Amino acid sequence: MKKKKIILVLLLAFLVLPLAGCTQYVKTEDKKVVMDNETGERLVSNMLCKPTKENIINLYNENNIDLNNVPACNDFKITSNGYEGVWTTIFVKPLAFIIIKLTSLVKNAGLAIIIITLLIRGILYPVTKKTAMQSEMMAKAKPEIDKIEKKYANKTSQQDQMAHSQEIMMVYKKYGINPMSGCIFALIQIPLFFAFYEAMNRLPLVFEGTFLGLDLGMSPLNGMYKGNFFYIIVIVLVIVMTYLSFKLNKTATTEDVNGFSMKMMTNMSIGMIAIASFTISTSIAIYWICNSGFTVVQNLLVKRGTKHA
Repeated sequence: MKKKKIILVLLLAFLVLPLAGCTQYVKTEDKKVVMDNETGERLVSNMLCKPTKENIINLYNENNIDLNNVPACNDFKITSNGYEGVWTTIFVKPLAFIIIKLTSLVKNAGLAIIIITLLIRGILYPVTKKTAMQSEMMAKAKPEIDKIEKKYANKTSQQDQMAHSQEIMMVYKKYGINPMSGCIFALIQIPLFFAFYEAMNRLPLVFEGTFLGLDLGMSPLNGMYKGNFFYIIVIVLVIVMTYLSFKLNKTATTEDVNGFSMKMMTNMSIGMIAIASFTISTSIAIYWICNSGFTVVQNLLVKRGTKHA
C-alpha cells in the first residue's frame, strides 16, 4: 500500500510539473494570438532563442517583443534566460540544448528530433521493456485468473473477497506481474512528451526548419490547405502508429474486466489523437511517430521473446 501511495504521488507530481513552466504566446492588444502567415505557427513570447526569419522578427517587433536579451540559438546554454522554475530548468532547457547542438551537427532539426527520440527511448529500453513484458505475462496468467474469478463469482463475504485477492496476488507473483508497472511507463512518458512539446514550441530553430520538404512549424491541416497534400502522410503515420502501439499494449485482462469500457476508452484516445494530428505542428508529429514506432517495435520484440521463453 505504501509503495502504491509513493507511485501515485510521483505520478501526480509529474502531471503537475509541466504546469509550472508553460509556453506563452504573443498576443495583440485585443488578446488575439499572433501567427506566422506562412506556416500558421503561433508566435511564442517566452522563446528560448532568437528567430532568424525576417518576417518573424518583424512580427515580434510589431507586437513590442524585445529580442535584445534573447540569445541566438547557437549561443543558447542551459543557464540562458535565467531561472524559470523546476520544470523548465530540469526538463525543457536541457532537452532544447541537446536539440540545438544535434541540429547543428546533422544540419536538420527534423532529423535531430528523430535521433534524440530514438536515443532516449533506447536508453530507457530496460525500463520500458519490463512494462511491455507485463502485457505478455498477463496473457499467460489469464487462464488461471479466469478460474479464480469464476470460483469467487457469487461469493461476496469479506473472507471470500480476501481469499480472492490473495489467490490473484499469488498468480501475479508466479508470473512476475506488477499491477503498478503501467504507472512506471506513465511516469517516464508524460513528462518526456511535455518536455519535447515545450522545447520544440520555444525553439525558432525547430519551427523555422523543414524536413523532407515539410515545414516543421506548420500543421498538416494548414499544409494541405496551402496545397501540399504530402502532409496527409504525417496524419496517416500518426494514426497508424498510435493504433498499433495501443493495440500491442493491451493486456489480456483489460478485455475481460470492464472490457467494453476499456475498449471504448482506447478507441476514444485513438480518436482524439487522430483529430489532434491535423492541428499539431509537424515537428511534434515527427516526435510522436518515432516514439510510437519505437513502442511498436519494442512490443513486437517482447512478444517474440516470450513465445520462445
